[in-house]
Amino acid sequence: MAMSMDFKAYVDQACKAAVEFVNIYNETMDKRRWALTRLYLDKATLIWNGNVVTGLEDLTNFFDMLPSSEFQVNMLDCKPVHEQATQAQTTVLVVTSGTVKFDGNRQHYFNQNFLLTAQSTPNNTVWKIASDCFH
Repeated sequence: MAMSMDFKAYVDQACKAAVEFVNIYNETMDKRRWALTRLYLDKATLIWNGNVVTGLEDLTNFFDMLPSSEFQVNMLDCKPVHEQATQAQTTVLVVTSGTVKFDGNRQHYFNQNFLLTAQSTPNNTVWKIASDCFH
């Protein structure tokens, strides 16, 4: 029974982190895009509608060329990734979908999947994007 309680706590931690992270991500994407790459690992990979972007410098250049946006998340799901698949690194799979308007144009539906990994600092844990797939 204790084992299932530990797993439940692990799932609860993953879901709490996912909800908080998605709110921060979309707020940053829409209003402070210049700071968006702070949410990514140095060697993170983004796949945006089939286009692969890797590394913070290329991510910065990519986000700079996107028009202004208004994201609305309608669905969010999250799952902790088993430590055997991540070399014991605390990792969460986050799946979102919703609508986005770019530069005031008509709404488009989107799906976005993040792999978030926990980065420990002396004072707290910070979640960073290892992989991001948007379409």
